[in-house]
Amino acid sequence: MEEKIRTPKNIFVDGAISPERIANSIAKHSTKHDIGGHSIFLGQVRADVKEAGEVRAIEYTAYEDMALQKAFEIREDIFSKYPLTCMHIYHSLGEVKVGEICLFVFTSSKHRKAAISACEELVEKIKKDLPIWGKELLENDASVWKENR
Repeated sequence: MEEKIRTPKNIFVDGAISPERIANSIAKHSTKHDIGGHSIFLGQVRADVKEAGEVRAIEYTAYEDMALQKAFEIREDIFSKYPLTCMHIYHSLGEVKVGEICLFVFTSSKHRKAAISACEELVEKIKKDLPIWGKELLENDASVWKENR
């Protein structure tokens, strides 16, 4: 059996990640009968209050080529550590309003613990290592660069 060669996939979505995209992604896995557990993380823009005003949206930018390569490396690392069936990463670029989804991470495995552990580690690596930046857009037309924690 020939080994499948993995290549970088485009993880970026223009604007918010829609509920339909999330639902469709989940629904597509119902035909995969070797999956016993999924773990899903949804990152949502929140209305933080800053000194200069309340956040109304975040505008995400990235060094796309570098981010896609790094996301690929992170995916490969997670696949090598956990017995996963599937892994999906979607991250917004552009403006995402408060209450909308900006990050969707979805892992699947034969057993729940692998899916949950992989999802958690994946989210931490994305937040720490991907060259993606968020500018918080405030109610009063001011803006501040967001720090990932």
